[in-house]
Amino acid sequence: MFSREESRKLRAEFWTAFGKSYPRKWMLYKTGQKELAFKFHFDLKKAMVSMDVEGNLESRISIWEKLISLKSILQDEYLPEAIFEDYYLLENQKEISRIYVQKTNVSIHDKSTWQEAMEFLSSKMSKFEAFFIEFEDIIE
Repeated sequence: MFSREESRKLRAEFWTAFGKSYPRKWMLYKTGQKELAFKFHFDLKKAMVSMDVEGNLESRISIWEKLISLKSILQDEYLPEAIFEDYYLLENQKEISRIYVQKTNVSIHDKSTWQEAMEFLSSKMSKFEAFFIEFEDIIE
């Protein structure tokens, strides 16, 4: 069991190592759409890369419908394991829509899984970004 401070240090160490191992500018929030963002997540049980659709319900539905129309392309050509959830509740109880991929059996507290998690995060985010760049005009 790790103390909060030990856990915080491990998280900081992981993300610093990730940034050094994969030194590139990720798109993340710079999509040109305030309702759409890409996110990395790594916790005690899994690593996850997601495309989150936030904002008011009307704009969320509009963007989500466009993403659903591209679902087969995303899954056939980029991320076959992508999971689409039109209703996803964050820990802070905020409701969003999310497309994500995840890798289980990795832990931010287990350094022996870090390389596997880093490779997963980098490769999946690259595929999400490639998809978005290719279909940005449709998603807008």
